[in-house]
Amino acid sequence: MPAVGRTYWLTEPCRMRREDSSVRIERPDGSPVRIPITDIRDLVAFDHVDVNTSALGLLSRNGVTLHVLDHYGNHAGHFAPSESMTSASVVRRQVELTADPDQRADVGRALVLATAENLRWALDTDLLDTALNTLRTALPDCKDSDSLMGQEGHYRRTGWAVLDTMLPAWLRLNGRTRRPPTNAGNAFISYLNALVYARVLTALRTTPLHPAIGFLHADTDRRRNTLALDVAEPFKPLFAERLLKRVAGQRALKTSDFETEVGRASLSKDGCKKVAALVREELATTVHHRSLKRKVSYDELIHLEALKIVRLCLEGRPYKPFRPWW
Repeated sequence: MPAVGRTYWLTEPCRMRREDSSVRIERPDGSPVRIPITDIRDLVAFDHVDVNTSALGLLSRNGVTLHVLDHYGNHAGHFAPSESMTSASVVRRQVELTADPDQRADVGRALVLATAENLRWALDTDLLDTALNTLRTALPDCKDSDSLMGQEGHYRRTGWAVLDTMLPAWLRLNGRTRRPPTNAGNAFISYLNALVYARVLTALRTTPLHPAIGFLHADTDRRRNTLALDVAEPFKPLFAERLLKRVAGQRALKTSDFETEVGRASLSKDGCKKVAALVREELATTVHHRSLKRKVSYDELIHLEALKIVRLCLEGRPYKPFRPWW
């Protein structure tokens, strides 16, 4: 992980311009903000951003990624630096591993099980124990992405139903819906999942890996960076379902933080600001790492997860997905 730089969240419409070696953010109230380019690791735009080629050139030369979320919290796309740290030898090995059905299935099973156990940890309830045991029994017979994703989907639906019992009526998912999310709870989950995906994608771009060559999602989603989707999976419960449960318990969100129409919902401007502040605080949270013997932030945990895939490619070390130990 770079020693300097952090994520900046653009939650309001703004203009982005270059000013010497800084990025100038011009906000609607007329008060500009100047950010040294060396202080930026990546930017996440929740709303309309007017950016010119001069600013994009500055971002590119300094390895800064600009992520764009659409109105409903989906990761609409990103501007990535023209040069990356991708290594031909690592990518060749990455292709070899993902082309091996047994290797892919091993990594896929590990991802699905870790994600399921992390959801059980996030919700902190024994109501998921039966479903988790059923999943553990079924996984050894899953030999491809479709069967793995099918088992994961069945477990997730059970998990979301359990989560609904912990939420007020207006925040309940009532079944997971996307593109667009149909209610406030689904809108929250979509935004948080997109932010996790963006953070993982930024982390992967600091490694020699190619983010589009994945294991679990390789055959199920050909349009996005499937390795980023893979690595994001174990972290989604930590940020999405866990934080939805927390904000519901703390009554930190209001109905006015969402814009709802018939069959669709999204965060309002105030809602975007609250979610950005919530995620910033969560990413900065630190825990003691047992192997490194020092404190690491949740943000750094994502980068360390990307390095596990590097070690799988270069050293053949089995991949053990992230699980909370605290």
